Amino acid sequence: MSSGDTSDVIRWQGREVFWERMGEGPPLVLLHGTPWSSALWRPYAAALASHFTVYLWDMPGYGRSSKAAEHHVDLGVQADVFAHLLRCWGLERPHVIAHDFGGAVALRARLLHGAQFRSLCLVDVVALSPWGSPFFALVKKNAEVFVQLPPNIHRAAVEEYVRGASHRGLRDDDLDMLVSPWLDSAGQAAFYRQIAQADERFTDEIEPRYSEITEPVHIVWGTDDTWIPVDRAHRLRSAIPHASLALIEGAGHLILLDQPVALATELGSWLDRASR
Repeated sequence: MSSGDTSDVIRWQGREVFWERMGEGPPLVLLHGTPWSSALWRPYAAALASHFTVYLWDMPGYGRSSKAAEHHVDLGVQADVFAHLLRCWGLERPHVIAHDFGGAVALRARLLHGAQFRSLCLVDVVALSPWGSPFFALVKKNAEVFVQLPPNIHRAAVEEYVRGASHRGLRDDDLDMLVSPWLDSAGQAAFYRQIAQADERFTDEIEPRYSEITEPVHIVWGTDDTWIPVDRAHRLRSAIPHASLALIEGAGHLILLDQPVALATELGSWLDRASR
């Protein structure tokens, strides 16, 4: 562990945003998606910390960050928070790697808030309509009902939902890591709140502008992603003409757990190219 490793909380508009930093070298920020947290990236962060100063953070409403009922947690808010964090950390052009709706957060920060990146890697990201599942639509219509589910039924629903993101199947410890933040009363309410506030307008607003991105961009996608099918990877590659694309076989939406060696190798190779 480096002497510079730290963790802290930044307060933003009443929210508490948990973050941590590890390693030494050029700055690299990892963005999680939903319904995950920075814990999903932590093994990768530990490996990359030998060459980079890696920043992890839990978006408001997720992981160890605050989950107050009165605070919105939509993609617009998360991009505002990300841009604020970059200023607080003093990072002008970090490498950025984003998974799931972390991609939309990074893209909005870049196109709407003036953030600049040294490179951007988009891993099975929310970026193009349509997105969201039939479960999202059901929760949107009945969020107040889901919040009142008995704890055991809620847990079963979350576990089944999360399992659906993996192509290879999840180990018990990985499933627990992904599900546990949502199991207390605050977590249960937050789980359904973030789904209810998901809205394609946040990507529709920026999709026509993807060609404006000038930084090096690399797209990585699992060929067996059933949450965001691989056709989105090809569409996104067309929307960002200079982007490169890598497809990883045998990986679903939880590519970080389905094919960790292949993904780690791909990310390492990309960062080596982008750092030159």
